[in-house]
Amino acid sequence: MDVYKYEKIRNVVLLGHGGSGKTTLTEAMAYVTGAIKRKGRVEDGNTISDYDKEENTRLFSIGTSVVPVVWEGTKINVLDSPGYFDFKGEVEEALYAADAAVIVVSAKAGVEVGTHKAWEYCERYKLPRIFFVTDMDDDNASYRQVVEDLTAAYGKRIAPFQLPIRENEKFVGFVNVVKMGGRRFNEDGTYVDGDIPDYSMPNLQICRDALLEAVAETSEELMDKYFNGEEFTQTEMSTALRSSVSDCSLVPVLMGSGISGYGVRMLLQEIEKYFPAPNRKVITGINQKTGDSFAADFDENKPFSAQVFKTIADPFVGKLSLIKITSGVLKNDMTIYNANKEAEVKLSRLYILQGKEQIEVTELHAGDIGAISKLNNTTTGDTLSSKDNPIIFDPIKTSEPFEYMRYKAKNKGDEDKISQALAKMMEEDLTLKVVNDAANRQTLLYGIGAQQLEVVVSKLLSRYKVEIELKKPRIPYRETLRKKTEVRNKYKKQSGGHGQYGDVQIIFEPSGDMEKQYVFEEKIFGGAVPKNFFPAVEKGIAESVLKGPLAAFPVYGLKATLTDGSYHPVDSSELAFKMATIGAFKQGFMEATPIILEPIETLTVVVPDKFTGDVMGDLNKRRGRVMGMNPTGSGKTEVVAEVPMSEICGYSTDLRSMTGGYGEYSYEFNRYDPAPADVQAKVIEDNAKYLDKPEEN
Repeated sequence: MDVYKYEKIRNVVLLGHGGSGKTTLTEAMAYVTGAIKRKGRVEDGNTISDYDKEENTRLFSIGTSVVPVVWEGTKINVLDSPGYFDFKGEVEEALYAADAAVIVVSAKAGVEVGTHKAWEYCERYKLPRIFFVTDMDDDNASYRQVVEDLTAAYGKRIAPFQLPIRENEKFVGFVNVVKMGGRRFNEDGTYVDGDIPDYSMPNLQICRDALLEAVAETSEELMDKYFNGEEFTQTEMSTALRSSVSDCSLVPVLMGSGISGYGVRMLLQEIEKYFPAPNRKVITGINQKTGDSFAADFDENKPFSAQVFKTIADPFVGKLSLIKITSGVLKNDMTIYNANKEAEVKLSRLYILQGKEQIEVTELHAGDIGAISKLNNTTTGDTLSSKDNPIIFDPIKTSEPFEYMRYKAKNKGDEDKISQALAKMMEEDLTLKVVNDAANRQTLLYGIGAQQLEVVVSKLLSRYKVEIELKKPRIPYRETLRKKTEVRNKYKKQSGGHGQYGDVQIIFEPSGDMEKQYVFEEKIFGGAVPKNFFPAVEKGIAESVLKGPLAAFPVYGLKATLTDGSYHPVDSSELAFKMATIGAFKQGFMEATPIILEPIETLTVVVPDKFTGDVMGDLNKRRGRVMGMNPTGSGKTEVVAEVPMSEICGYSTDLRSMTGGYGEYSYEFNRYDPAPADVQAKVIEDNAKYLDKPEEN
C-alpha cells in the first residue's frame, strides 16, 4: 500500500448496537474499494474483520479490527468495533485511534440502546459522526422512523442527506438532498442520475430547508445571502457542511445496504468529503528529558511519536502492538524508545493490518495507523518516541470491570499455564482483571459482564488448551466477637521422652478497632508463663484469626490478653504454647457471642429517568438502602445506595434486563456491618465445609 500523509487519511470507527450491520458494512467498503475480491458473510464466518475463532463461532464481533481502504486517493482506516456492551473496552480503544465515527443503525431494528450509547461515546470524545441507516433493502425497513427517532433524541443536529426511492416496494435509489437530484442504483451498487419522485417532494423540501438553514448559520456572509433569498453555490454548501460536520453541530444521515452494497459508495464519498483529517485533534505529552509540554498534533515535521492503542497477543501470530502515529514519520529501520518502560528497541518490520493480514510497509506518517510486532516490553497506552525526545502521553482509559466470578483449574497442574494465558489476555483486554483473594482462598476473574467472562473461558481452551470453571465468588465476610470472656486451656501430650506442655489463660474481648485483626497484650505476674513463650502465644492468636471457628472467615476486632498459665521446665515448648493458645481461641471465641460481618458497598447506578422506580424497587429486594438520587442531565438519574456485596453478584445482567441495556453501574467498598440473623445462619451453613478444609477453593 502507498504512503499517505495526514491530509489524505481518515480514521473512522464504526459504532452501533450489536447486530446492526457494522461488520457487513466493513466488508462492503472493502469490496467496493477493491481491498478484497469477494465479499464474506458474518453467517459464514469468513469476513475480513471478524477473523477470531470465537467471533466466527458466535457470529458477532469481540475485538476491534482495522481494515484500511482507499477511496479516490484517500486512505480510510476503518475500525470495526464490537456492538455488544461486554466488549466496550475494545470500543474505547478504537475511539482513541479514531478521528470520526459512523454510527450504523438497522432500518429494520430501528434506533436501539447501542445507537444512543454510540452517540454518547462520540459526545465524550468530541468525534464528528454520520449515521448510516443500513438494511434498507429489507421489507420491514423504515428510514422515516429512524430519522424521526434520531431527531426526537438529538434535535436539529440531525440532517438527512438522503431520502429513499422505492418502486414496487423495492429500495432502488435515493434523493440527494444536498445536490437536489435523484440517484438510481445499478445491480453492482453504482448509481446513475434519475428523476426525483413526486412523493418525495414534501419531505425533501423540509430536509432541504433545514440544510440551508444549517449552511447559513456557519457565517454572517452566508446568513445574509440566505435572508436575501439567494441560492448557495455547491462549493459554499460543501464548505459550510464540512465545517458543521467537523465541529459536530450537524450530523448527516445516509442510507444503504451492506449486503447489496447500495449506498456504500456515497458513504465513502461523504467520509472523504466531510470528515476531518487527523490533524484536527490536539494531542500533547510531556518530554521526560526536559519536563516541557510536547504538542504532537499529528505534525509530520516534528520528532516521531506514537501511542499504542491496542495489543493483540495471539499464540500463533505473536504479539502485535497497534499504534497511531501522533507526530513525525516512523520508518521500519528506526530505533524507537518506550519512555513508559524506559526501553529501547530497533524495528525490523512495520505493518499495516487488514483484518488479520499483516502487510509490510516501509514507513508511516503522522495520523496513520499501523502495527509493530514483538514489542515485548510494551503495553496498551504506552508512548513510543526516540531516546533524544522521550515523550509520554496520557494513558488510555477504559471502563472499570465490576462483574466477577471465581475460577479454578479443571485439571490440577494447569495453574501456571492458566496464569500465563490470562496475563496475555489481559494485555489484549484492559477490562479484564485477575485478583488473588488470599484471605478467602479464591482467585477472581473480573470483566464487564458475564458474556465477556464466558468468552475468556472459551479462548483459554481454544487458544491455550487449558480449562477453567467459573463459580459464584465467596463473599469476603468477616467474623468478630461481641462479649468478653476468659478461657484457660492446656495442651499436654506425652509420647515417650520429652512431652509437650503448655497452659494459658487468656481474656478475649472486642478491641474496638475493626481495621486490625487482633491486638495482643500480656499481663503475667510472677513468671507463670516465661517471657520467651509470649511470641508463641501471639503466633497462636495470629494463626487463629486467619480462619475463624464460626464459618472459616478472617476474624477482626479481637483483643487477646494473656493473664495466667503454667509451664513445665522440661516439656514446655513454643509449639505447646501455640497449640494451647489455638485451643483457647476456639473455645473463647465461640463463648463470646460471635457474629458474621458482611461487606457493604456504595453502589452508584445511572439510568434514564423512566427506570428509576424499577431500579429502586430492585435495590430494596437486595437489602439496599437508597442514600440519594441526583439528576445528571440528558434525562438520566444517578441513584446512590448502600448494598451488601453478596447482593451485587450478577448485577450487570439484571440491570441490563431491567433497563433495556441503558443502565450503568459502579461500586466501591464502604464498611462492614453485622449480617442479619437469617443471612448469618445461611453463611454459617454454606461455609461449614471450609472449617476442616483449609485449602478448599
